[in-house]
Amino acid sequence: MRRALVTGGLGFIGSHLVDRLLDDEWEVVVLDNLLTGNRSNLAHHTGNPRLQVIEGDIRDLQTVTTVSRGCEAVFHLAAHALMRVSVDDHRADLDYNVIGTLNVLESVSVNKIPDLVFASTSALYGEAAVVPTPEEYSGIQTSLYGAAKLAGEAYASAFVQLTPMKFWAFRFGTVLGERCRRGAIWDFEHKLLKNPAELEILGNGKQSKDYLSVGDCVDGIMLGYQKSSKPVNIFNLGLQEQTTVDELADIVIEEMGLSGVRKRYTGGVRGWIGDNPVVCLSIKKIQELGWRPKSSPEEIIRQTARWTLQELGGGRGTAKSGLVG
Repeated sequence: MRRALVTGGLGFIGSHLVDRLLDDEWEVVVLDNLLTGNRSNLAHHTGNPRLQVIEGDIRDLQTVTTVSRGCEAVFHLAAHALMRVSVDDHRADLDYNVIGTLNVLESVSVNKIPDLVFASTSALYGEAAVVPTPEEYSGIQTSLYGAAKLAGEAYASAFVQLTPMKFWAFRFGTVLGERCRRGAIWDFEHKLLKNPAELEILGNGKQSKDYLSVGDCVDGIMLGYQKSSKPVNIFNLGLQEQTTVDELADIVIEEMGLSGVRKRYTGGVRGWIGDNPVVCLSIKKIQELGWRPKSSPEEIIRQTARWTLQELGGGRGTAKSGLVG
């Protein structure tokens, strides 16, 4: 039986990846510091003898080295991904996304683990001048998060030269689905439950995003991992089908059963520093391996909106009475 470590396995994407690995008969060790992870994300696996959940931090080298011992692969999803926090806290991305990743690489090297799979980001392309953006594009960094993820990829690629390790990096934009407890949909529903008459939208609402379902994301990760075996393997995962923040807001409003909501914009083409106005990824490389996303942006936005409303304790139309979950 194959054994894997999943860092950040109690998080949104990480927990769905754990689901898939367990379905595929892997033995899985999860390492999560629970700062943003949630034990409820894997509660449905309680009692599964092939799952071990350990509370710990990738910033501690000894912890990572110990829990990864005996693994055939490490799926590294633990990260600091709060771009707006990084505007003031300049060390967070360094500590988690660079030094934490270096600790993972050191543990892979010490324990002679052959495979490292890394959750990267489209943020490292910055405000790309080439759209759809291919993996070969090199952009100017617009966020500390993107810069740190790029550094993580670079360190891992260098470690491939030092060890027998193979490396896979998957760059995706905005991933949506059940267990997603941050981002625009989460933010919009919080606001509308408090004030169903008005919705604040950061920026001008015209930001164009590449929304991807978490199921398609995990399918892409596993397919790329299984079918590509170069020393370094880097893939975009996206839809090449754009949805504006305004369009997303309209779907959320409809799913909440609201009408006549006033939109109030904070202005500017970006919602915050590091919010790239256009994200559109070329997915030719992963398509050549046979990957095809199954969910449309509207389908996954609606599904996420319904799950979020339930998670917040609301129901369709509850915001009309001002009830807050």
